[in-house]
Amino acid sequence: MPSLHSSKLAFLGGGNMASAIIKGLVSHGVPNQNVYVSEPWEVNREKMAAIGVRTTTSNVEAAGDADIVIIAVKPQVTKGVCEELSAAWAKRTTLPIIVSIAAGITLESLQKWVQTADGRVAHVVRVMPNTPALVTEGASGAYASADVTGEEKELVNELLSSVSKTTEWVDKEGLLNVVTGLSGSGPAYFFAMVEHLVASATALGLSKEQATRLAAQTCLGAGKMLVESSDDPTQLRKNVTSPNGTTYAALQTFEALGFADTVDKAVKAATNRAAELGDSLGKL
Repeated sequence: MPSLHSSKLAFLGGGNMASAIIKGLVSHGVPNQNVYVSEPWEVNREKMAAIGVRTTTSNVEAAGDADIVIIAVKPQVTKGVCEELSAAWAKRTTLPIIVSIAAGITLESLQKWVQTADGRVAHVVRVMPNTPALVTEGASGAYASADVTGEEKELVNELLSSVSKTTEWVDKEGLLNVVTGLSGSGPAYFFAMVEHLVASATALGLSKEQATRLAAQTCLGAGKMLVESSDDPTQLRKNVTSPNGTTYAALQTFEALGFADTVDKAVKAATNRAAELGDSLGKL
């Protein structure tokens, strides 16, 4: 199997997430000419061409002799794209690895849609990235079909490491829905928290600009502490909470208002919705 730097990569879809991964790959030394992007929108193709990679409007052309095919199209059109590929790959001796970042599309659906006429099925990996990948600070969850080898997983790890600081492999596909509820949707939870922090501080007299800068840096610094410290979140919280101090007063308010229950219900709601979308999209 070729290394990532010698592999031919095809991206089907040239949106924000695909763009982030491609920029990360190129910045990590993957040759531009090894990346082929299929994208129907001219504006997105021009952005990809500006990076120096090859572009086309044809999924079949982009994925023709690729070693790795990244499906980065909208979930609603994934079936059509996969079936287009399966027909085109009928004469290929070796099928590529498929990495799908199409949210909610199950492994069973992907395998069914890409199966060739003679019954062969490409090895498939599902990935749930998150939007911090756009600034190369992503967190991804991954799940592989049983036939994916350890070597192929390492190749996917290397692919994702261009934009993700951590990739967690789960052993049950349903856990990707939990990953969606945690890290996939998670950035929005923090943005919502910052919105309210800024609004509260502004109401108490700080300018919106000052409050936003302070809140943003506080989140960045706290996140860095969480990543780099050997302490778990509980201990880090305790470290900054003096008995009967200001932080203690704030946390007591959170507790009285059911903060833990709110977070629990929110993550469960996102997880359940991810499962519902997977079920409905698989029946398209």
